[in-house]
Amino acid sequence: MRSILESLGLKPILMDLSMRGCVDVAAEITPAQIAAACGGSLEQIRCLQQRSHITDVTTAGAAKIAGELYAAGRIDGVISIGGSTGSLMATDVMRTLPFGVPKVMVSSTAALPGLSSRYIDIGDIVLFHSVIEICGLSDMLKNVIDRAACAMLGMVSDGVTRPKAAGNRAVALTMLGPCEQCASIVHAELERAGYQVTGFSAAGVCDRAMERMIGEGFFHGVIDLAPGGVGEHLFGFMRDAGPERMESAGRVGIPQIISTCSVNYMTPSKSRYKPEYHQRRKYNLDKLRTWIRLSPDELRQVAKAFAEKLNKSTGPTLMLIPLRGWSSLDVPGSPTFDPDEDKVFIEELQDLLKPEIQMSLIDANMEDPEFAIAVAKAAQDLFNR
Repeated sequence: MRSILESLGLKPILMDLSMRGCVDVAAEITPAQIAAACGGSLEQIRCLQQRSHITDVTTAGAAKIAGELYAAGRIDGVISIGGSTGSLMATDVMRTLPFGVPKVMVSSTAALPGLSSRYIDIGDIVLFHSVIEICGLSDMLKNVIDRAACAMLGMVSDGVTRPKAAGNRAVALTMLGPCEQCASIVHAELERAGYQVTGFSAAGVCDRAMERMIGEGFFHGVIDLAPGGVGEHLFGFMRDAGPERMESAGRVGIPQIISTCSVNYMTPSKSRYKPEYHQRRKYNLDKLRTWIRLSPDELRQVAKAFAEKLNKSTGPTLMLIPLRGWSSLDVPGSPTFDPDEDKVFIEELQDLLKPEIQMSLIDANMEDPEFAIAVAKAAQDLFNR
């Protein structure tokens, strides 16, 4: 791999993640250096009894070195090759680098159930399934390596668009199928006003990635239409977006608008249904996903979590809540439509939010054009200030 990259005009820095002490590969970054980066020695790491402990410590040291190399402007991309353990370690290192840094993982186990999502997680990683085992240099494996190296060459070329928008016009927007029309109108209105809008599916993975990217300075404003991942984390359900969901914008001080699509639903895995869930009002989104309406007590708990997060905000924060349903699922005739019960969340939040956070209640459904226009107008007013 290194030889091919060099033949393409690139300058690879080889990092050896093995802890076996082999010296037949002259790596620029040795196992001993990796061990030192995490405050230990190669001998100490080898003495660890659990394989998982060895890989955790090694990965931490490798990630630290990779971060230092990137900060110093010495690397423009990362490419790795391996099986299950190698792929887990290398992709953990890749995900510590910012969005937009090219990342290619050539893996013989990329297609194994559960592993591909674990390798990628919230990283913008290209997962290259080698199909064949990485063992010996047959022409088939050389073909895989050649193609992966050429992919990296293309990704680090000067023609690739930089991920950060110039000026203060970059906006992050969360979206979901049940508020797709609202998101589309908001997106179009802001683009017409000169903003560059990047959408994130708020299903627990991409909205978690969004939080990290906000912290890395990619955006100057946030429109969070679908922050249901807060409650999903609170209760441990399928759209769990992690403990930092809805906190990054407030922490870095950029303006944010928060709404309520999906906040009044939960999506537990059917294998984890409590007996009473079967009696709850629910909506079958499709044959795989069922949304169950939250109880009034659960709505209060989610409102408290919202308040705890938003009250820490150091930048301007506005809540816009539709009064006639929080999604396309919340319409008259739907088994889960209950705007009066939604007021439990609203009233609890009004009691708990600090005075600086304004809440506007809009007499419309989330998917009504008038609500989307209200969001777009409020966003422009807030962002321009």
